[in-house]
Amino acid sequence: MSPNVAVLGAALGAVVLAGAAFYFFGRRVERRLAEQAARSAEQQSGLLIANARRDAATAKAEAILAGKEEVMRSRVDWERDEKGRREEIARVERRLQERETHLDRKITALEEREADLERRDQSLRDKEKHLDAQAQALTEESAAYQRRLEQLAGMSADEAKAQLLREAEERARSEAAAIMRDLKEEAQKNADREAKKIVATAIQRIASEYASEMSVSAVSLPNDEMKGRIIGREGRNIRAFETATGVDVIIDDTPDTVVVSCFDPVRREVARLALEQLITDGRIHPGRIEEIVAKSREQVERQIVEAGEEAAYELGIHGLHPELLKLVGRMKFRTSYGQNMYRHSKEVAWLAGIMAAELKLDVHLAKRGALLHDIGKVLTHQHEGTHVELGVEVATKYGEHAVVINCIAAHHDDVPHETPISVIVQAADSASGARPGARREAFETYVKRLTRLEEIANDFPGVEKTYAIQAGREIRIVVSPNEVPDDQAARMSEEIARKIEEELQYPGQIKVVVIRETRAVEIAR
Repeated sequence: MSPNVAVLGAALGAVVLAGAAFYFFGRRVERRLAEQAARSAEQQSGLLIANARRDAATAKAEAILAGKEEVMRSRVDWERDEKGRREEIARVERRLQERETHLDRKITALEEREADLERRDQSLRDKEKHLDAQAQALTEESAAYQRRLEQLAGMSADEAKAQLLREAEERARSEAAAIMRDLKEEAQKNADREAKKIVATAIQRIASEYASEMSVSAVSLPNDEMKGRIIGREGRNIRAFETATGVDVIIDDTPDTVVVSCFDPVRREVARLALEQLITDGRIHPGRIEEIVAKSREQVERQIVEAGEEAAYELGIHGLHPELLKLVGRMKFRTSYGQNMYRHSKEVAWLAGIMAAELKLDVHLAKRGALLHDIGKVLTHQHEGTHVELGVEVATKYGEHAVVINCIAAHHDDVPHETPISVIVQAADSASGARPGARREAFETYVKRLTRLEEIANDFPGVEKTYAIQAGREIRIVVSPNEVPDDQAARMSEEIARKIEEELQYPGQIKVVVIRETRAVEIAR
């Protein structure tokens, strides 16, 4: 065998030996690795088991702890609920105890009341027996007295009862009459109050001014020389004038004045107008005097007609006869107790109309009757009879309404009042005639009252001026603003009113007005 083959065989043997050795070494290493892996796996498994056991123990502990906490919470809740139930039971038991106690008291009170009622009932039964016995005794005694009274009076019980009834009836009638009398007086008082209220309302709505007319008229002259011309040569002019007019002409030492005197106001007015026209014309002689007097008379007649028509127009009265209108106009020159009849009749008509309207009566008839109520006074100088008789006669002659005629006839109670309108006319006539200053006999007293009214106001400090106005129904007092402040003005008006009430006698009421005015004055230079 060659050396190469031996070397190759040796190499192959070495390789095989090396391979077998490597194989055995590999198997050994593999076994070691397997053993290490087994040991590592065992260790890992033991670790996992230990962790699992630890985790299980932890979870078990936590579960046990959570269970214990839940048990504790449940126990606390149960104890709380149990405590609330016990408290509620305790409250219920207390209420029941209190109610039981209250019921016991009520039962006790009811028992006591029942016992008291039984005692009262027994007492009432005893009293009833006693009263029955007394009633029986009284009945027997009353019967005995009745028999005795019948014996003494000589009449039976029925007769005595009838007599008692008659006496009771008489007493009842007497009491009823007294009540009726009181009611009648009360009704009369109320009626008077309402009537005064209506009259006062009517008067307050009418504020007329009066001028007292006398029986003379003054005529102014341009100079004293005219007196000689009026007298004329040997007095022929003045005699002709007095003859034509029926007046007296008084010429005295009064400068520039001639007085015409006559009781007939129409003739006096005619003479006044004629004398004024003669003085203006300057031609004064008997012929001219007669001519001027005739013209003046015609002028006065026209004034009379115009005055009558004006009065009817103002009052809204239609259908008056022309002769009645003339008579109404003539009242303008007629006075009664110093009061002008024309203004008086118009005022009465206004007052009557207002009162009739307040009472829902015929206003037109009331005004008509009031305007004509004194129409007869115009005729008293030419005819015989009273002014009432003459007024009724002329109203009947010219076909006036029956109510109007009754107003004329009854305004002085000469005949009975047939309608409420005639009563209203009478009241309006009295109110107009009684107005302060309206008639001459009360004029002096009226002036004194107004003077005293102003004097009372002037007595107060700070008063500068006083004015009594509205026929004495109002007084206005002007005070100094430096002496009387604003708050003092109201008190002053009250004090003045009280003093007037204490010291003066006056109809109606007086309004006191205190006026305080502040003025600021400066001069521009």
